[in-house]
Amino acid sequence: MTTTFGSGDYIYRVLEGWAKWPEEWQLGDVAAVGVDSNDRVYAFHRGDHPMVIFDRDGNVLRSWGEGLFKRAHGIHTGPDDTLYLTDEGDHTVRKCTLDGKVLLTIGIPGEAAPFMSGEPFRRCTHTALSPGSEIYVSDGYGNARIHKYAPDGKRIMSWGEPGSGPGQFNLPHNISCDGDGWVYVADRENHRIQVFDGNGRFETQWHDLHRPSGMYMPPGKCPVCYVGEIGPYYEFNRGAPNLGPRLSILSNEGKLIARITTTPAAGTGPGQFISPHGIAVDSRGDLYVGEVSYTAWESNFPDKPKPRRIRSLQKFERVQAAAD
Repeated sequence: MTTTFGSGDYIYRVLEGWAKWPEEWQLGDVAAVGVDSNDRVYAFHRGDHPMVIFDRDGNVLRSWGEGLFKRAHGIHTGPDDTLYLTDEGDHTVRKCTLDGKVLLTIGIPGEAAPFMSGEPFRRCTHTALSPGSEIYVSDGYGNARIHKYAPDGKRIMSWGEPGSGPGQFNLPHNISCDGDGWVYVADRENHRIQVFDGNGRFETQWHDLHRPSGMYMPPGKCPVCYVGEIGPYYEFNRGAPNLGPRLSILSNEGKLIARITTTPAAGTGPGQFISPHGIAVDSRGDLYVGEVSYTAWESNFPDKPKPRRIRSLQKFERVQAAAD
């Protein structure tokens, strides 16, 4: 009997071993995942081959980005199938074609802004596009800021500061924008998602989350929100129930619709996660989850040696019979 996860209209089965990585490749964290209009899957990866493209069956089609990216972190697929790639280690955002041609670079490669200065960028994390193609950038590790850019890369405005109040951030780790122009920020270490208008005015916040790390909203108005929550790392609460790692599906008002979780939560078994960091959904509703499994291994399993190869990309196939 096949084990399924989720509930209601969001029920999935895991396709074990979906990503067919070549055995000779040095693998690392899959920090982000994107899907193009033909349902090809783009894994932004901290390994020998930064961008790896898979078909729907998990076969590697090609790779690119070698020598260009220092530390993959975020990917956003634009409506024209361009890719917005956030390089945390290089402090840049690059807009690329699907075959890797760089069309635009925002930020100065290799130059970090001063710590908590509010200036772009210091280990920027993710991007999102407004309905008018303005570019939002969450920034990041060592900053507490959201920056808004025109489509040509000219900065329009920025907002945010360190803290835990409305409009303040403690690691803005991910960002999305819906068809109405609302901006959603995964404020990870404040355990919440904050919602703003397109000019940075605080509207509301969603709680009942644990360190929201990965986030994905499908294009359009009133989308659902897929959230990868990472678990606790400290000894006193490591492995505690109801804290993750897990994947939650929320309404556009922040209400829980379904959740993929297990007991124990952390692990490499079916339906388990180590650190769900990047999420994408294809045209059939299938979920792709990238994990920073190598980075997070010691925090989750301090007494276990790190395996040579750890699963860092999963596919959850939606069970359409439950949805239709």
